Amino acid sequence: MEIPIFTVDSFTDLPFKGNPAAVCLIENELQDDLYQSIAAEMNLSETAFITRRNSMDFSSGARFGLRWFTPTCEVPLCGHATLASAAVLFYMKKNANPVLVFETLSGELYVRQHEESLIMDFPLNKPNPQDQHEIKDLLKAAVGNLPIQDVCYSPTTKKLMVRLADTCDRSELVSLRPEAESLLRNETTGKIKSLIITLKGAESTQSGYDFYSRVFAPWVGVPEDPVTGSAHTVLAGYWSEKLKKKKMLAYQCSSRGGEVKLEIRNDGRLDIIGQAQIILQGTLKI
Repeated sequence: MEIPIFTVDSFTDLPFKGNPAAVCLIENELQDDLYQSIAAEMNLSETAFITRRNSMDFSSGARFGLRWFTPTCEVPLCGHATLASAAVLFYMKKNANPVLVFETLSGELYVRQHEESLIMDFPLNKPNPQDQHEIKDLLKAAVGNLPIQDVCYSPTTKKLMVRLADTCDRSELVSLRPEAESLLRNETTGKIKSLIITLKGAESTQSGYDFYSRVFAPWVGVPEDPVTGSAHTVLAGYWSEKLKKKKMLAYQCSSRGGEVKLEIRNDGRLDIIGQAQIILQGTLKI
């Protein structure tokens, strides 16, 4: 069996930046253990598997199945690998449909082209306030002695969001080095699958970024996720209320970096806007 495979850098206009995802084009459904073995072999934060629907091919179809696997498990939602999947269909398969629909574990996701960017229509996941004392050891493992302004939790996505105090600056966020083993040791309930650390953008800078973030997910086999769309479904829900904005520009401060544009729609969903660079094309032989 031969499977077309691509590596795509998401949320960047440059190769080798942003968040890399592998994308596989699947003619017929595979066994779950084979999906997982391929994702482990690729060893990226996520590998996406696109399957055809209604006997349409990848160039003419408008509706596809989409699943995402980390090196260790399947996940219910992944933004950067969805962006990467749409990029492969639009740019490599020359799919001419104005909107692509992906059937996923998180419902239907829609992606359309706009100039050099792709726009993903995603659910908005507003987080709820979280009692810091219940998870004080995890917070210590995450941010050390840095002051914390807010802690929120999204039960839908199982993401914990920690907002650093406004007295902190971007360099302190960048310099954080939480150890995966320590995070795993201090959260064993299964309630948290991903940790987001965020910081308000400084009004004195010229960057124009409304907020910064980093994302750590050792619970699903990803020590740090370079740029993640699913985390921004939570971040947008939080920051839109704090900043009183519907349109925001965010930057994820991983070593690869990545820029994410966000716009809360009138229907309560979220447009996540970014660019993608296809850097590798090949064939899996199984």
